Amino acid sequence: MINQLISQFPGELAALTAALLWAASSVIYVLLGQTIPPLQLNFLKGIIAIAFLILTLFWLREVFPKFEVVPVTFLIISGVIGIGLGDTAYFSALNNLGARRTLLLETVAPPLGALLALIFLQEQLSVSAWCGILLTLLGVAWVISERIPLVLGKKPHPVIGIAWGMLAAIAQATGAVLSRHALVESTISPLWSTLLRLIGGTVVVFALLSLPFPSAKPLPSKLNFWSFRLLGTIALTAFVSTYFGIWLQQTSLKFAPTGIAQTLLATSPLFVLPIAAAMGEKISLRAFLGVFVAIAGIGLLFIQS
Repeated sequence: MINQLISQFPGELAALTAALLWAASSVIYVLLGQTIPPLQLNFLKGIIAIAFLILTLFWLREVFPKFEVVPVTFLIISGVIGIGLGDTAYFSALNNLGARRTLLLETVAPPLGALLALIFLQEQLSVSAWCGILLTLLGVAWVISERIPLVLGKKPHPVIGIAWGMLAAIAQATGAVLSRHALVESTISPLWSTLLRLIGGTVVVFALLSLPFPSAKPLPSKLNFWSFRLLGTIALTAFVSTYFGIWLQQTSLKFAPTGIAQTLLATSPLFVLPIAAAMGEKISLRAFLGVFVAIAGIGLLFIQS
C-alpha cells in the first residue's frame, strides 16, 4: 500500500515530507537567529549540507554524470536566487516577524510559482488543481494569521520583516520554476540538482559575506562562542532542513507541477501545530478548522494528480 502511494504520488509525498522537516527546523532557526546573523547562518547550513551531499553521491556512486550546459546553468541560477537570496531573506524575516507570520507571507510563493510556470513553461493546471491550491493556502493562512504572543520577547519590525518575507517568497517561486524547467528538460537527478543549487546559493552568500556591510561581518572566532552544542545544533538542523529538505523539494519539482509542489511545500505551519502542542501551547479551534480546510485542499491536489 505504501509503495503504491509512493509510486503514484512521488512528488506530492516528497513535498509534504519536506514541509514536515522544515516545520521542525523553523523553530530551531528562530533560536539560532538570535545568535547568528542571517547571512552567516545561511552560509553555514549550505556548507554542511554540501558536505553531506558529496558524501551521499560517493556512497551511491552517482559521481560526475554527463551534464547539459543549459539545465545546469538554470539550477545554479535557481540556487543563487532561491537559496542564496531567498533563504537569507527568509531568515531575516524570521528575525523580524517570528516563524508564523513569516510563514504566512510564504503562502504567496505557491500561486506566484504556478503563475510563473504558466507564463514561462506553459504548465497548465486544471480547475480542480487551482481550487486545491487556493483551499490549501486558505487553510494554512487561517492557521497562522491568528494573534499570537511575540516570539522570544524580541521587539518585531513589521515593515522590515514584511519586505524580507515578500522578497523570500518571490525568490522561492522564481527558484522553483527554474528548477522545475531544468529537472523536466534533463536527466539530472534530484540529488545532483540539490547539490548544484546549494553550490550556487552558497557561493553567492559567501560573496555577500565578503562585502563591507555591517551584517556581513566575519563569524566570531572565540572558542566560547562556538560551543559543541551550538555547532551540533547547526549541523543537525542543516542535515534535516537543507540536506534532506531541499533534496525532497527537488524530488517534488521533478515529479509534480510547480504550483502543486510549491503549495504542498508551504504546508509547514500545519506540522508546526503538533510541535507547538507538544511544547505546551494551547491550539485554538480556529487553528483546527484551518487544518481541516487545508487537508481538503490537499485532498483535491491528490485526486487530480
